[in-house]
Amino acid sequence: MSSSTVDPADPVFQLHRGGKMAVVSTVPLTSRDDLSLAYTPGVARVCEAIAADPDLAHDYTWASRTVAVVTDGSAVLGLGNIGPSAALPVMEGKAVLFKQFGGIDAVPVCLATQDVDEIVAVVTALAPSFGGINLEDISAPRCFEVERRLDEALDIPVFHDDQHGTAIVVLAAMRNAATLLDRKLGDLRVAVSGAGAAGVAVTRMLVAGGVDPERVVVCDSRGIISRQRTGLTGTKAELAELTNADGRQGDITEALRDADVLIGVSGGLIPEPAVAGMAPGGIVFALANPTPEVDPEVAARHVAVVATGRSDYPNQINNVLAFPGVFRGALEARASRITDAMKVAAADAIASVVAETLTPEAIVPSPLDPRVAPAVADAVAEAARRDGVARA
Repeated sequence: MSSSTVDPADPVFQLHRGGKMAVVSTVPLTSRDDLSLAYTPGVARVCEAIAADPDLAHDYTWASRTVAVVTDGSAVLGLGNIGPSAALPVMEGKAVLFKQFGGIDAVPVCLATQDVDEIVAVVTALAPSFGGINLEDISAPRCFEVERRLDEALDIPVFHDDQHGTAIVVLAAMRNAATLLDRKLGDLRVAVSGAGAAGVAVTRMLVAGGVDPERVVVCDSRGIISRQRTGLTGTKAELAELTNADGRQGDITEALRDADVLIGVSGGLIPEPAVAGMAPGGIVFALANPTPEVDPEVAARHVAVVATGRSDYPNQINNVLAFPGVFRGALEARASRITDAMKVAAADAIASVVAETLTPEAIVPSPLDPRVAPAVADAVAEAARRDGVARA
């Protein structure tokens, strides 16, 4: 983008000038005594104590309340592979969302490499400065390996929000939609359009939350993923073994035939006749942004509940409902990792916030609802303790 495309009068550019965040001291620095306590010589005593007992870093540094927001700029929003510098405004935005909704400090870390080995090495080296790692906008399938390897290497939570944040909120919305329609999750036929980071994570999270994997069909750009297809990647081969017990083959239209639920996380447009082929009283989550896979007004002609990723329609599936509370709970419990049980607990907590006031237009809370993050944090911390990954 050239400088000629920047309009100084545009309120978006005005808001972003100079960035959206800053470091602020939590201690006074107005006298010699203040300086001697906060820095040298006083700080040396704290350093010596931590050197003798590294666990004290949790109490005497910011690590216990700070997350790194890490990207390589390879899959930024709907913009694609725009690189680390262009990704920085998004990572700044993510960091201020952590602070606003979770009370957690966060630092954008935009890496000038897209090599998996290098990303893992750099983040591992930086990890002592943080209490958790939020991976962001790293393209599939590399994102799966990056998260897996960091999760194995580090004793702090690692969470790829594009995968798990979306999946948690989808499960919460699905629980409430099923309740509203007097359906059981295990009885629903689900079609997932998209087998990238979000699609894989959503499928796995729905199964962890009670959806029958044999009643799930996942589609990628080539059609339905099945055991009969050749040339599948490791992750897609796993999906083929987990899902689609009927062995369906074909395109999204076939996947949606008599389906109760459509979850779109692909960005590919789905024709109205395919949606019309769903079972009566269905559910559509068309989450591509800014253009949903199915126009919400078109979807509403054929199903009972519609959700999107957009803020200008009801039922916004927004990751901000999940990640601030997930990390707050994980940090409060001093969890060494984020387990599936912690994610399911987060989804249940989100769902519970509006469980008594459900309507087809309100199956999830507003992203601005102040009840959400504390409820999620408490549920996640409790689940961490039950799972044996908590140290507090």
